[in-house]
Amino acid sequence: MKRTLTKVWRAVAILAVVTSVAGTICAQTVDTRIGALDFELGVPTKGTVAKLYDEMDFQRACQLYLWALPAVNSTQAKLYAEVVVGSKGGDCAIFEGYHNLSGCLTPNVITPYISGDLDLVNSGPMVVEVPPGLLAGSAMDFWQRPLTDFGVLGPDKGKGGKYLFVGPGQDAPRTEEAVMLRSPTNGVLFFYRALNPDPVKAEEVKKGLRIYPWSQRANPPATRYLTPDPDKITAIPAMPRGMDYWQRLWAFIQSEPVEDRDRFFVAMLKPLGIEKGKPFQPDERQTKILAEAAFVGEAMAKANDFNKRFPGTRYRPDAQWEYVILADPAQDLPGYSQLDERAAWFYEAIFLTNAMISKTPGFGQAYLGAYHDKDGHPFDGGQSYHLHVPPNPPAKQFWSVTLYDIDTRGLIQNKEQIADRNPRQPGLMTNPDGSVDLYFAPVAPEGFEKNWIPTVPGRAWFAWFRLYAPLEGYFDRTWLLPDIEKVK
Repeated sequence: MKRTLTKVWRAVAILAVVTSVAGTICAQTVDTRIGALDFELGVPTKGTVAKLYDEMDFQRACQLYLWALPAVNSTQAKLYAEVVVGSKGGDCAIFEGYHNLSGCLTPNVITPYISGDLDLVNSGPMVVEVPPGLLAGSAMDFWQRPLTDFGVLGPDKGKGGKYLFVGPGQDAPRTEEAVMLRSPTNGVLFFYRALNPDPVKAEEVKKGLRIYPWSQRANPPATRYLTPDPDKITAIPAMPRGMDYWQRLWAFIQSEPVEDRDRFFVAMLKPLGIEKGKPFQPDERQTKILAEAAFVGEAMAKANDFNKRFPGTRYRPDAQWEYVILADPAQDLPGYSQLDERAAWFYEAIFLTNAMISKTPGFGQAYLGAYHDKDGHPFDGGQSYHLHVPPNPPAKQFWSVTLYDIDTRGLIQNKEQIADRNPRQPGLMTNPDGSVDLYFAPVAPEGFEKNWIPTVPGRAWFAWFRLYAPLEGYFDRTWLLPDIEKVK
């Protein structure tokens, strides 16, 4: 009898579900989160079909914005170098100092950056000879997955080395002269930072790079070293917005092979007017959807970056400081490929190396970010804030604090041209116990001008705390960095 009643109740429950679903399907109008949807005998009306396709394409475009961030970031960097520096594939650009770094994403003002790109389609396999010295950097494909590190944590171990980059489908030369690396993309980005505080040795590292096609190895041409045109620093943003974002993505799709992991994403681009082998000529409907999705997609990127929801984001549960890098440099992990983690990093920054997430004390770099003050509020450029840096920061080389504009993710722009404070700078005031008090405010507190980073009223900012060659106190979190506090 009990089994019979159980079967009856199951039948009643199934009938109730079927009746409810059927009632919904047959309804003429159904209210949803995207508005009212009209049906004729369960079939969407023409107006509803148009609404659904617009919504489907818009939702896809927002997610495509997040997916494409590292690729668009790379493509924009190449264009930026062409416009601002005048470089082409195989050239070497040197960015150094506040002004020349102002157009870059989250740079460190202390160290010079040496960077460029390789065009393996037009040049064939390329050689990059890295000089010996105290440097840290990497070469990446155009999805910004590291192909190799340079420097102490690279194969050259800081002694200098020769690297040979081979593109998709190209024959790999047989050689023991160089470390051979096959890139999944036709474009390759490279960069490194000259870390030596000695200006003479730093200069040797800055201009010690040699780049040339493998086919010209017997008589390699001289490498061109270029610096930014001061008048063009702000000619193009570090990250494009609006329709420019999709234009860069279209350019990337034209020049790079499609990987298996990305085939569905590329299929989603077709109804939006982005297709391999075809010009980018979106119609009025597509343009409207893409323009709005660029805005909403970036808003999602901001939420994903500045209010991370990943496990283990906080450096310590009792502080606002966060790990800036939560992406694995490889991006493709067992069972899945990272999406939100890499989007958070590549919205905020460019370049990612294995050294930047090193877990070995005394090697690599560490990055902590502060996006909110001690009370959980965004940083207001019109207010005054204080950071107490305790004594003995766990860095074998040096530490620094840099402020960035929240909108551009570039150096905070002020008339004093100051965005960073660190112990390598002359005049930094140190307390008797070795601690340092820093101030971030529109006006310098009296007596602390050398410990002050000027902020700009009406502009929000965020901070990075860098440790070069971090030590045990960072990894075991026994060195307690306090929150940035609003000065009452």
